Amino acid sequence: MNPFHASVSTLKGVGSVKQKALLKMNIRTLEDLIYCFPRDYEDRRNRLPIARLTPGSAAVVRAAVVSYERLSNSRNGKSQLELTVKDDTGVLKILFFNASYVAKVFEQGGEFFFYGKIVGGFKEIKMLHPDFSKADEGEGRDILPVYPLTAGISQKDMRKWMESLLPMIAYIDEYLPPASIERNRICGIAYALENIHFPTTRQKFKEARYRLVFEELLLLYTGLKTAKMARINESGIAFERDVDMEAFKKALPFRLTEAQSRVLSEICLDMESAGTMNRLIQGDVGSGKTAVAAAAIYKAVKSGFQTVMMAPTETLAKQHYNDFTELFGGLGMKVGFLSGNLKASERIAALEDLCSGETDILIGTHALIQPDVIFARLGLVITDEQHRFGVSQRIRLSQKGKSPDILVMTATPIPRTLGFIIYGDLDISSIDERPPGRLPVITKAVRGNKRNAAYEFVRKEVGLGNQAYIVAPSIDENEGSDLKSAAGIYEELQSRFREFSVAMIHGRMKQSDKDKIMGDFAAGQIQVLVSTVLIEVGINVPTATIMLVENAERFGLAQLHQLRGRVGRGKRQSCCILICENDSEDARERINIMLASDDGFKIAEKDLELRGPGEFFGMKQHGIPGMRMANLLKHVKVLNAVKEETAALLAEDPELLKLENNNFAKKIESMFISAGEIGI
Repeated sequence: MNPFHASVSTLKGVGSVKQKALLKMNIRTLEDLIYCFPRDYEDRRNRLPIARLTPGSAAVVRAAVVSYERLSNSRNGKSQLELTVKDDTGVLKILFFNASYVAKVFEQGGEFFFYGKIVGGFKEIKMLHPDFSKADEGEGRDILPVYPLTAGISQKDMRKWMESLLPMIAYIDEYLPPASIERNRICGIAYALENIHFPTTRQKFKEARYRLVFEELLLLYTGLKTAKMARINESGIAFERDVDMEAFKKALPFRLTEAQSRVLSEICLDMESAGTMNRLIQGDVGSGKTAVAAAAIYKAVKSGFQTVMMAPTETLAKQHYNDFTELFGGLGMKVGFLSGNLKASERIAALEDLCSGETDILIGTHALIQPDVIFARLGLVITDEQHRFGVSQRIRLSQKGKSPDILVMTATPIPRTLGFIIYGDLDISSIDERPPGRLPVITKAVRGNKRNAAYEFVRKEVGLGNQAYIVAPSIDENEGSDLKSAAGIYEELQSRFREFSVAMIHGRMKQSDKDKIMGDFAAGQIQVLVSTVLIEVGINVPTATIMLVENAERFGLAQLHQLRGRVGRGKRQSCCILICENDSEDARERINIMLASDDGFKIAEKDLELRGPGEFFGMKQHGIPGMRMANLLKHVKVLNAVKEETAALLAEDPELLKLENNNFAKKIESMFISAGEIGI
């Protein structure tokens, strides 16, 4: 048995309390622990005397504690701790935020190493919330790791535990193929783990980091490529080639754009092939993805198969149901609906029609993946707003048929550099053209002191017969926070806009209540809808022309673009107003991007640059393993090397069945299974 599979509780000093704290860091086993890499390093070789500290840089200082004082923050009620420390050259103030628990660690006269950022001006400088250790800790090491922590776990704990694991590292099995290690001149896993935690030189650290970045990307990329190859080679449904698609196009109330026609051609080729289609359609809100999906549905039904479309909300599912009933009813096809809120009798009838084959097209929510949902002959599976679903949900829905074709749609454009990570098992089609006749949404940004003027503009527009969305970052007021809340805005607007119907919608409401409000808004019975980001994915309301976002600086760029896409869906000129309370450089940069572009793909690229790939679009939702070391912005060259290595590996051993690739294949499988993805 691999000793690293043992629980962290086997370590000296890890009792039940420490074990629970480590669990918050997703650390359960010794392997989880050794793969918890440092976020920084305390380089004691480069420590500076206090007199030479300069603002704006991080530094290591060895100093003795003179005194400490607890300070209260009247704004949020949280306490701060201010230390006064000194060395032979001067005195330094050190500030800890909401960390009064550290006070008991410091004793007058005790010597410590402090590692943190220096701030301040000419007269006084301070070090903010540094990492620290007693001067006699870590003796013999010049470079100490600085780990991410949680309450109850200290740097001393982490360093002690990692030290205790060092003798075991030599017994870790190497799982990268020997050929990959040799071709790319990378170090072994034992060397990498030792030198990522306790490097003795910069060169050894760089070698260790390169190996771990390379390994992470190679496992991920090879796993995705292998899954894709298996899917391509899988026998699927070959749909009819001679389906009269022109009959479908004539039934549409508009002409398809060139981009829609191009993507439809790609889909038709996939559907007619003997393999299984796994294709993503991505495009901005309003680019016409649903019309292309409807064309694929028409082809599937005309070929004698049923289709299913899953949407993330009942409101959106019902919109699709209503639109498809109108479109396909005239083409002789029956559309069914299924959600968790149907009456028992309605659900039974829907399931009977589906099982008998009477229903050609089924639209619904997560209720579609329940065991009692049985199709007569499922041929095509479609998921809308795919970023709201996990990979496992898509797979469970597809398992209701025998190798059905899969089409997924998202209005969240993915940067090319992330496309293969998030949708690595899919072929990607992009609709990068707006339907003709749509006016671009005018975007304006105003400071908080112009809020009243912004709301008067809303009053004027709504008075002309338009409708408005008002979006807030939170549902309720938070004590000590200056964020606007939906509840507070709703109360204010009921008084401010007495001549209009104002309603509020948020995620804690019952689904039936949300559906009624959205239905009333779509019907024009509500003029102003106050909401959280719930309406980021919403129904099509052509008369909604105003999107006002409070605390816009608190939203991601992609999220703001999605919100903006809720308006501008009719023939009237629409406007998006971003109210910003924060005037920081970062906030200004992000808002300026929104003002300069309405191209979702460009905005997605900028969002990636600003936020990094780690949490981009909530990557954990997709069932794709997270990255501990790799950064797709910084490691483009490594990624290119990984692509070449994957091609070489799979050319020699397409299914990774050779003995020397056995550990590598097992590692890929365990990594993807733990992330909720299918094994290879």
